[in-house]
Amino acid sequence: MHLAVELTLQPNTQETDTWSQTLRESCEGLRAWKENCAGARFICPVTLTAYVQPELLHATDASRTLASPILGMVVQGSLLALPIGRERLGSCFSEDQMTAAGEQIKVLVADDSAVSRKLVEHALSEEQYSLVFAKSGRETVDLFAEHHPALVIVDWIMPDLTGIEICQHIRSRSQASYTYIIVLTGKSGKESVVEGLAAGADDYLTKPFHHEELIARVGVGRRIIALQREIEAKNLLLKELALTDALTGLPNRRAIEDWATRQLSGAARYGFPFWVALADLDHFKTVNDTHGHDAGDTVLKAFSEILKRNSRRSDICGRIGGEEFLFVLTHATEEGAKGVIERVRAELGATKFNFDGNSLTVTASFGLAGFVGTRAPDFNRLVAQADAALYLAKRQGRNRVELAETQPL
Repeated sequence: MHLAVELTLQPNTQETDTWSQTLRESCEGLRAWKENCAGARFICPVTLTAYVQPELLHATDASRTLASPILGMVVQGSLLALPIGRERLGSCFSEDQMTAAGEQIKVLVADDSAVSRKLVEHALSEEQYSLVFAKSGRETVDLFAEHHPALVIVDWIMPDLTGIEICQHIRSRSQASYTYIIVLTGKSGKESVVEGLAAGADDYLTKPFHHEELIARVGVGRRIIALQREIEAKNLLLKELALTDALTGLPNRRAIEDWATRQLSGAARYGFPFWVALADLDHFKTVNDTHGHDAGDTVLKAFSEILKRNSRRSDICGRIGGEEFLFVLTHATEEGAKGVIERVRAELGATKFNFDGNSLTVTASFGLAGFVGTRAPDFNRLVAQADAALYLAKRQGRNRVELAETQPL
């Protein structure tokens, strides 16, 4: 199980005391938690205050949408937890670099001297580090690519590649997460120190080194790694928030445009159809005015779920503002695309909403525009065509799908 900080759930004010009691109870039950969730890894160990079993929490409704089992991170009074797929998580953090509080981090020790390797091993053996050893520069490069260690301790002088060259190699590679590098050297001159730091090393230690000093310097690296992971996790959270509609959890317009622009280029290159559907809920203002904005939010969320159920991995759907939604479909014929939109329209119309004892149905109008050709148009041009078709659907009586004329380019 892999967890990343992506969602903030704020407890209701009246439930704060219950949450506090639950956290105390959960902390007391850490032994049982470890048995049930062995192998779980967490990002941001320095911010992690407690692990919480989800079924013990009196959380907001949003927490119930999260898959189980889930453990929470309590950070400054907020529950932060959301499981994400290995493919998404891997784009931000490697499995070997993710560490939990109290869990070992991976350290690559590169030195051609068996004595030096043994001294480092002895110094760090009682600490929480998982050590990997390399005897040459080439082996160091290979093991680094294989294990993605969070920290590297490298000797300055080795038979093939020097420690300086290894530092340069690590820094020249685009990495998802930062690696802390300590150079071991017999050179104590300031010029050598400057050269090592300029090559990308974070710290240096002269040989022969003091046992406690090595532990202390590696400890500094561990703290910096933890802070770096925290920054990366928060940046990931900010990125997700910037691309997500807060109410529905769907991608927002910016996210759709980023995705669709890339797909549109692919459609022109490989010749597959590309469709843009613009949806607008009919008489939505009446729902808000008559039943309140909470009722309107319920309708928006329900429609979002309908869109998600009818989208494939090659599609994207999102909310672009108010009661307007975008649905982009690829690899579909005109008949297939219109069939999907008709299914969405019919499913929404068949959904019954109950507010204050009153039953209500909501409909939506759709405009559909497509592209097939070798010269991709601007995405906003397709949106404008779909918008024109949408307004035609409104003028024709609403609760219908209108198709814009598709022009090959």
